[in-house]
Amino acid sequence: MAAVLRGSLCLVGRCRKHVDIACVFTRSMASKTHVGFVGLGNMGNPMAKNLLKHGYPVIATDVFPESCKEVQELGAQIVDSPAEVAEKADRIISMLPSSPNVIDVYTGPNGILKKVKKGSLLIDSSTIDPSVSKEMAVAAEKLGAVFMDAPVSGGVGAASSGKLTFMVGGAEEEFTAAKELLSCMGANVVYCGQVGTGQAAKICNNMLLAIGMIGTSETMNLGIRLGLDPKLLAKILNMSSGRCWSSDTYNPVPGVMEGVPSGNNYQGGFGTQLMAKVSLFTTHS
Repeated sequence: MAAVLRGSLCLVGRCRKHVDIACVFTRSMASKTHVGFVGLGNMGNPMAKNLLKHGYPVIATDVFPESCKEVQELGAQIVDSPAEVAEKADRIISMLPSSPNVIDVYTGPNGILKKVKKGSLLIDSSTIDPSVSKEMAVAAEKLGAVFMDAPVSGGVGAASSGKLTFMVGGAEEEFTAAKELLSCMGANVVYCGQVGTGQAAKICNNMLLAIGMIGTSETMNLGIRLGLDPKLLAKILNMSSGRCWSSDTYNPVPGVMEGVPSGNNYQGGFGTQLMAKVSLFTTHS
């Protein structure tokens, strides 16, 4: 009789354990409410895919409808405008090419702020002028929403693999909520300070990257002109004091590395017109 009682108690214990696990799972899924995503270009597309992979229902839009096809096939709901995204989601991420694009997406006639809900969290991962981030934060605050800047580093490869670095600016008390989403897309999520400081960190990083890429390009070109095999030269640089990210991870010479823009007819990379934003911002500072 005692053995039967012990067995019954064990069975009840196991049942309770399964119920507890089920409750935790249910709470976890319940926290994964819809996330809006605006901008499905070279960076935004894989970022949205990683949100989907982590179980977040995504509501997305892009000015080019064909850019929405891949995420739609993976289960994302596609709508016609940023305003519609804001109607359906209270956590929204944007990834856009430039400051004018961000201004239009947030404050334009079909912009996010036309339909934003009070308490919404708006995270912009575009690389833009810090002053524009501050303007968007003020406009959002007037409507009861929170705006944070969270530009990224790592390129398309890191966006695809979920290993981006996010530099986040905004109210510190909102950082934990932002990090929950950003951690699905990045390996590093760093709080930098108030709104605009994420952009400041990104601009500094881009300046150094541009200098490194120019130096690597000129060095590789010089070596080739002097008769060196580019793969051999890259190998030597990467075991010497000249080694840098542009030489060992993103080499600009075709045929030296696979899986980088130079190995794919320079498709899918970070265009020079986007990098030129750095000089524009620093001129204004």
